[in-house]
Amino acid sequence: MNELASPDITRAATVLAVALGCGLLVGVERERRKGSGPGRALAGLRSFALTCVTGAAAALTGLAGVVVAGAAFVAGLAVVAYAKDRSNDPGVTTEVALLLTYLIGVLAAHSTALAAGLAVVLTVVLFLRERAHRAVTQWLRPSEMRDGLLLAALVLLGLPLLPDVPLWGDALNPRGIGQLLALLLTLQSVAHLGRRLLAAQHALALSSLASGFVSSTATIASLGLAARQGKAPARVLAGGGLLSCVSTLLQLVVVASAVRPAWLAALWLPVSVSALIALLWGGWLVRGDGASVAVSGATPRAEALPAAHEDRMFSLGGALMVAGLLVGIQALVHGLQQWMGDAGLTVAVALGSLADLHASAAAVFADAAPSPVARHALALALGLHAASKSITAYVAGRGAYLRWLAPGLWVHTALAMAWLVLG
Repeated sequence: MNELASPDITRAATVLAVALGCGLLVGVERERRKGSGPGRALAGLRSFALTCVTGAAAALTGLAGVVVAGAAFVAGLAVVAYAKDRSNDPGVTTEVALLLTYLIGVLAAHSTALAAGLAVVLTVVLFLRERAHRAVTQWLRPSEMRDGLLLAALVLLGLPLLPDVPLWGDALNPRGIGQLLALLLTLQSVAHLGRRLLAAQHALALSSLASGFVSSTATIASLGLAARQGKAPARVLAGGGLLSCVSTLLQLVVVASAVRPAWLAALWLPVSVSALIALLWGGWLVRGDGASVAVSGATPRAEALPAAHEDRMFSLGGALMVAGLLVGIQALVHGLQQWMGDAGLTVAVALGSLADLHASAAAVFADAAPSPVARHALALALGLHAASKSITAYVAGRGAYLRWLAPGLWVHTALAMAWLVLG
């Protein structure tokens, strides 16, 4: 019988070591819940470690029958253990985890990185059992659970069915539009949950960041009305409005990654610097009005954005409206560019940005690579969107609110515009 070559021995040793580490990782978590005495659970630290190494060793033999036989043996142990369980709450978590740990060992022979990652995910899922149960049964509302399942179905079932073929030139790709909407709906769902929690804690800064993912303009308007009604100093509320702009910038990167990742190289630096300026400036404003403190001796209290009365994480009708707006602006940009060339791209983006910045940006990303003309068009969209926010701030909160908001708004916007034009 020929001896294994040195590289083969090294690879086998690496695979077995990774499998042992993965088994120990999962086993440590299960050992804490195993219990003791006659009622203890099926497996603990040693059992999980040996099971994972067994899977790796079976895979290293290269014999499919050995791998299948090992899986059948582990599954049989799990069935026997479950049948003999006499506890009041017999579950199958440990049994399923043991079988998955065996498969992780098998996977380690093909991809050690993937096996290690799966082991970490499995351990985290097992460790968060109580918190996950509490979140699902006590914290999530029924309508939120329903919306979460609907969103999961759209992402996992709907997106793969959409054709990945542009319907008009390089524009109107159904798969790309679906991916973008899925990302935006996910962000809105996370923002809804965060806003509901943070609103209860009266955290203006964090709730403004969360609400900015839904609509920064609406957030600025809401805080402007609060400033006009005297619910908090204009400076503090303007800081919250400026923080919502951070979400707008981050969402711009999300749109680029979904529609045309080539734009990320041109966007990440200006967006990062602008978002950092808005974050620091807005945080400084939210800290409070020093003049008010000096006069009254009390720290002004700024309430968070009011929680929505609806429990829904997103509106399907609203999602359809966003889809229609997105497709319409994208078609407008592509059509005017075909008709008028580069001038048409600029005109269409300028018109579209008055309605929605991210829809206009998505149209630019979908219709053009990051060329100088496309970068100029995106910079114009940012400027017009800032002007729209300024007008909204004045109408909602009047001059004092706008005076605190406008400097930070225009500094970070002008920086991003200059970077796009000159970069």
